[in-house]
Amino acid sequence: MPPPIQLIRTRRHGDSRGWFTETYNRQTFNALGISCNFVQDNHSLSCSAFTLRGLHFQTPPRGQDKLVRCIRGRIFDVAVDVRKDSPTWGKWVGAELSAANGHQLYIPVGFAHGFLTLEPDCEVTYKCSDTYAPANDGGIRWDDPEIGINWPVPKCTTLELSAKDAVQPLLADFDSPFAYDGRPLAPLA
Repeated sequence: MPPPIQLIRTRRHGDSRGWFTETYNRQTFNALGISCNFVQDNHSLSCSAFTLRGLHFQTPPRGQDKLVRCIRGRIFDVAVDVRKDSPTWGKWVGAELSAANGHQLYIPVGFAHGFLTLEPDCEVTYKCSDTYAPANDGGIRWDDPEIGINWPVPKCTTLELSAKDAVQPLLADFDSPFAYDGRPLAPLA
């Protein structure tokens, strides 16, 4: 059984003109155990370095699987296990996604997602398996000490943060509606 969070390393085929890569192919993703149906694509621009977005999710029945990539700049992308009764509850994994490396992070329903821009003018695109549902929009604190995400932020740096993200609840105050599916969080391969 594949791990729930997967780092996808796309292959680039290059020549003197540049390169080409396939970022999504249903058959290839099905072979990786990723069989969701993506129905919405999102695109964000973060103008300042050290802009933090997250940690976000949508609750059932409108949960979202996400396939995240950075198409300009560099980000540190994170997923946190928020599935009730998971042995890896509150644990996180993270990876650098960049326009240069072309990596993508697959994050299924049951995980909170967030990212930190590591340079100015970062653009992030991601596919979602459900459309945005304001009534199911949720999140937890990006700086929750119980989770302990090691965000790569230089000392004396002030983060750019939305008003909403600054006041999200702590994990201990979150009554998770997400079921554990038998796949514990594993380190990214």
